[in-house]
Amino acid sequence: MSKTYKIAVLKGDGIGPEITEATIKVLEAVQEKADFKLDLIYGEAGAHCIPTFGTNLPKETLEMIKQTDACLKGPMTTPEEAGAPPSVAVTLRSIFKLYANVRPCKTFPNVESLKPNLDFVVVRENTEGLYSGAEFQLAPGVAIALRIITKEACLNVVEYAFKLAEKRKKHLTYIHKGNILRITDGIFKEAVQELAPKHPTVTVDDLHIDAATMQLIKKPEIYDVLVTTNLFGDIISDEAAQVVGGLGMAGGANVGDNYGMFEPIHGSAPKYTGMNRANPISNIMAASMMLDYLGETDAATKIEKAVTEILGEGKVRTLDIGGTATTSEFTDALAAKVRTL
Repeated sequence: MSKTYKIAVLKGDGIGPEITEATIKVLEAVQEKADFKLDLIYGEAGAHCIPTFGTNLPKETLEMIKQTDACLKGPMTTPEEAGAPPSVAVTLRSIFKLYANVRPCKTFPNVESLKPNLDFVVVRENTEGLYSGAEFQLAPGVAIALRIITKEACLNVVEYAFKLAEKRKKHLTYIHKGNILRITDGIFKEAVQELAPKHPTVTVDDLHIDAATMQLIKKPEIYDVLVTTNLFGDIISDEAAQVVGGLGMAGGANVGDNYGMFEPIHGSAPKYTGMNRANPISNIMAASMMLDYLGETDAATKIEKAVTEILGEGKVRTLDIGGTATTSEFTDALAAKVRTL
């Protein structure tokens, strides 16, 4: 008897609807020969909701998400002016305690990469740090922001990273700035040191954040799983994605003990809205990660293999990776490839 999973789908802003629709076509293709079904439930979220709902995450959408097994979230525009609603992603990470942001960085054929055959993962703490949003203006021209670090959150994300490293090359690098941020990053470092004896097969290294940004350019091939705090992870994971071909190539997972949200790692690119030129791979790879999270490993592997084969053939590529294909042309070719696997 086939399983059915309820999936919340948030198309988002800008190019979000286009790449979400592309992703759904690929998910439909992979279900044709599978023994599971995805029940897609659509909700409104993003900057386009603010004029109507006064928020970028309406209550109705949030309640809908709570009834699902996972969320597939498109890119969304986050207003930058003071007083605007916080990022939808940050809000959902907090509500559902999605403490681990997981971003695989892997080279694909015929996609320009800093070095060949790279395969590593950035694991970023996802619920606190400077993203707690605790900012205060003390006087005109003087403000502070609180970097909130707790042992509980550090233990959660570090344990996730250790378990991931055990499944991969058994090498964990933790990134911090403990020589300057001695108390907050001290808590993070202590979490790694406390958990390391429980994972004796994993080799552990540490790296300062400034050195990490350099080493990811100089010798990215020496890393496997990198774990760090929220802001450092945001910066490092975008740099890492560029090392293997750009933001359009890498998907992201936000996972906790009871829920998972999956999204492309790039923004909504509003200037390309409706132009049918966006690369949907990041969103599609996020959907592959979602299937893996749900336990549908074969389907997840099939999507990644199809992406690899399409790019390897070199005939159908979007503009950002040296091709001429539109979003829909690439999607149709990829869905057709999935059906052959």
